[in-house]
Amino acid sequence: MDDIKIFELKVGVFIMIGVAILFIIVFSIGDINLVRKGYHIKVDFNFVDGIGSSAPVRVSGVGVGQIDGLKLYYDEKEKKTKAQLNAWVKESVKIEEDAIATINTLGFMGEKYMEISPGTSGKFLKNGDLLVGKDPIPMAQVFDNLSGLTSSVKVIVDRLKNGEGTVGKLLTEDKIYQDLEAFVEDIKNNPWKLLNKPRGQ
Repeated sequence: MDDIKIFELKVGVFIMIGVAILFIIVFSIGDINLVRKGYHIKVDFNFVDGIGSSAPVRVSGVGVGQIDGLKLYYDEKEKKTKAQLNAWVKESVKIEEDAIATINTLGFMGEKYMEISPGTSGKFLKNGDLLVGKDPIPMAQVFDNLSGLTSSVKVIVDRLKNGEGTVGKLLTEDKIYQDLEAFVEDIKNNPWKLLNKPRGQ
């Protein structure tokens, strides 16, 4: 009977060790900061463009951590609502106090991540310090700008079609085109005319 209990105890210990090893491996592969050393910084934005928790954090394009929390809060000083990201960064990575944090996208419609461009102050953020981020441009605004540009191009094309302006007249009036063509042909046949200055000049 005692031998059976000892055997069961050994099996139980073996299973516990196996589960613990599996737990560590899964968390490490999942990039969960349970056994790795690092620190947290807070980054304030007015607009975060849909970035989510667990999004990568990069410094100079190199992955150094991840976003592990987001919250909205009301800034009493500026009298407006802001979004604050909580970012975990590897212990070996130093981020200057004047570094610039932005939200980028991998490709045109890829994964969003926070990019930090190094500063030059020589003073570094510590655990819990705050960094003010540079807001991304909303895609709606980009499309609005493109729409405005398209409208402007359409107006210019319509004016050219109607023969307005010098270029428009050149495109629509045959006489101007013919005169220009004759001038070019004359210069090709008599290039010396370009060097011949009229008298009095």
